[in-house]
Amino acid sequence: MKHVQRLGLLVLLAITGQAGAVDLERYLRRDAFTDIKISPNGDYYAATVPMEDRTALAILRRNGGEVVGSFVPPRNNHANHFDWVSAERVLIGLAEKQGSLDQPRMTGELYAMNANGGRGELLVGYRAQDNGPGTRIQQKKVEAVAAFLADDLPADERNVLVTIWPFNDDPFTRADRMDVTTGRRQTVARSPVRRADFVTDNQGQVRFAHGAGTDNVNKLYYREGSGTTWKLVNDEALNGRIETAIGFSEDGRLAYFNTEMPQGPDAIVSWDPVTEERRLVLRDPVVDVHKYIYRPGTSIPVGALYLGDTPRTRFFDEQGPDARLYRSLEAAFGGDAVFVTSSTRDGRQLMVEAWSGRNPGDFYIFDNVAKKADHVISRSNWIDPAATAEVRPVALKARDGLPLHGYLTVPAKAAANSLPMVVIPHGGPYGPFDTGGYDAESQMLADAGYAVLQVNFRGSGNYGRAHRSAGARQWGGTMQDDLTDATRWAIREGIADASRICIYGASYGGYAAMMGAAKEPALYRCAAGYVGVYDLPIMFTSGDIQRRGSGETYLKEWIGERAQLAAVSPVNLADRIKVPVFLAAGGEDERAPIQHTRRMEAALRKAGVPVEALYYPTEGHGFYTDPHRREYYTKLLAFLSNSLGGETASASTPAQP
Repeated sequence: MKHVQRLGLLVLLAITGQAGAVDLERYLRRDAFTDIKISPNGDYYAATVPMEDRTALAILRRNGGEVVGSFVPPRNNHANHFDWVSAERVLIGLAEKQGSLDQPRMTGELYAMNANGGRGELLVGYRAQDNGPGTRIQQKKVEAVAAFLADDLPADERNVLVTIWPFNDDPFTRADRMDVTTGRRQTVARSPVRRADFVTDNQGQVRFAHGAGTDNVNKLYYREGSGTTWKLVNDEALNGRIETAIGFSEDGRLAYFNTEMPQGPDAIVSWDPVTEERRLVLRDPVVDVHKYIYRPGTSIPVGALYLGDTPRTRFFDEQGPDARLYRSLEAAFGGDAVFVTSSTRDGRQLMVEAWSGRNPGDFYIFDNVAKKADHVISRSNWIDPAATAEVRPVALKARDGLPLHGYLTVPAKAAANSLPMVVIPHGGPYGPFDTGGYDAESQMLADAGYAVLQVNFRGSGNYGRAHRSAGARQWGGTMQDDLTDATRWAIREGIADASRICIYGASYGGYAAMMGAAKEPALYRCAAGYVGVYDLPIMFTSGDIQRRGSGETYLKEWIGERAQLAAVSPVNLADRIKVPVFLAAGGEDERAPIQHTRRMEAALRKAGVPVEALYYPTEGHGFYTDPHRREYYTKLLAFLSNSLGGETASASTPAQP
C-alpha cells in the first residue's frame, strides 16, 4: 500500500460529502496503476500509471518501494504496454488516443530505459531523430518504420525481435533483431504475406507469419527454421478458419494455434509440423480465450483464462504442475480470479493479480518455492470489496433464439426486485464486450440505487466469430433488439420496475441509447448518450474511421451502405422519442465528431423533446479533465434521478495534496 504513495505521479483527493448522496470522487479517482510487472532478477517493479491525459511508467525498487525511474509521454500518449527485456532495461510500446474512451492506436514507437531511469531513448518510431538510434538498421541505413515487440528473447540480455512495418507503399512486414540499447537492427525474416505478425519458437527463431492480403483473407505460414522456405498451413478462403500461432510445446515438437471457428467460440489446437495433424487441446463451450497462460519464466503456453459467467482457467494438462499452481492460488484467494502477470526469469517469484466484479484488483508476490504470498499493492486501495455492489452473471435468449450473456450489478443492501434500472450497452460495437470485472461507472450507478444491466449483444467479442459477425449491418436492427429483449427479460424476472428504466451508453452505446428510445418509446423513461454517433451517413465523410486505408470497406461491410443508413440514424427519428434526453460530447473527438451530438440535440429540440446537452471543446472521445468528468457525472446522476428517483452526487471538494 505504501508503494501507491511513493509513485509520486498521482494527485490523490480527499473527499467530503453529504450523507445519502453519491460520493463521486470514490469512482472518479484514477487507479494507482494499470499494470505492474516484476523484473527478471526480482529487484524492481515496473508499473503503468494513469494520469489525466496520458499514461506514464514508473520503476520502483522492490526493496523499500523507492521510485528510481520514470517515463512520462506527451499529452494523449500512453505507455500502452511494456516488457522487461533484461534485468535492468524496460521496453515501452506507445499508443495515442483522443479521449478516455477512445481505443488506443499503437504508434509503432518503442522507448527503452534503464531501471534507474538512465539511457532513456526512443529507439524506433516516427518521432525518432534521424541522427539518433531510433531509425538505424544494420548500423548504417536510415529509414522510417513502425515497430512492435515480437519476442523479448529471454536468453539474450541485449536484443529483442521486433515486427517492422515500413512507412511506404510496401505492405510486407519483416522481423528484425534490435539492440535495446543502441536501437540498431538487423533483419532476420521477411514475411510471405501482407501485414504479417511473427511468432517464434522457444529458441527465439521466427517460425510463423500470420497476415492478410488486400482481400482481407487470413493466411498462416510456417517455416522449419532460419533461412528455410515459408509454407502455407492455413488459408481462410479454403476452410473458413482463422488461425494464429501462440507458441510451441516444451520439447518443440508441437505448435499451438488459436483457431477461430465458423461457429461457436475459438479453440486452442495443437499442430504437428511433421504430420500436419491437428488435435483439439482446449475449447470453452461459451467464450473465447481471454489470455493465454504461459509457464512462469518461459514462452511455453500451458493453458488459458476465460471470462465467462465467472473467470475460469483451464490447462492443457489438468493434472500437471501449472494447473496445480493455479488451483492452489485460486483456493488461497477465496474465490477471486487469479492470473500470473509476470515472473522472475527462474520462475520462483510470481506477480499474481486477484480480482472480481467487486474488487478492482490486488497484486501479490508469490514465492513458488516457499509457497508464500505477500501483498504488494492494490489498484484502488480506497475501495472496500465487501462494501461494493454485487455483480451477477445473467443468461437469456433473444427473440430469434440467439443465446445472450451479460451482467447485472445490484445495489448493496437492496432487495434485488422491482429496482429502478439503467441499461448500458457497451461501445465498439464489434469486438469489445462487458467482462463482469469491476466497473467504476456501474458501481457508481448502483451506489445511486440502480440495478445496472450490461448485455453482450450480437456483435460483441468473446463469444465466437459467428456471434460477432451476426451484428454486421445490424445497427438499429437485431443488435438493438437484443438490448430490448434483455430489458424485457429483466422486467419478467422481477428485477426491474417496468416504470423506472433508462438506457445510457457511450460511443456506439450512445447510438444504441437513442435508438432504444426511438424504437421502444414505452419501454424507457429516459435516454443518455455520451460521445455517441447519431448520423450514420456522415461516418463516411468525417471521423477517423473513414481516414483509414480500409475505412470505407469496413463501414460498408459492418455498418452498411451509406444510402441505407439514414433510416437507422437517430437524428432522423427524433420525433419518435418521447422521453427526456441527456447528451454530452467533446470538440476534439475524432471517433464520434461533435457534429453528431449537435445534430442530435437540434433534431430533438425541433421535435419538442426535453434535452440537456453538455459540451467541452477541448475534450475528445471521452472526457479526461477531472473537473469536466466531475461535472459530467454530476449532471448525469441528476438527470437519471429526475426520471428514476435515484441518488444525486454529493457536493465534493478536492483537498490540496
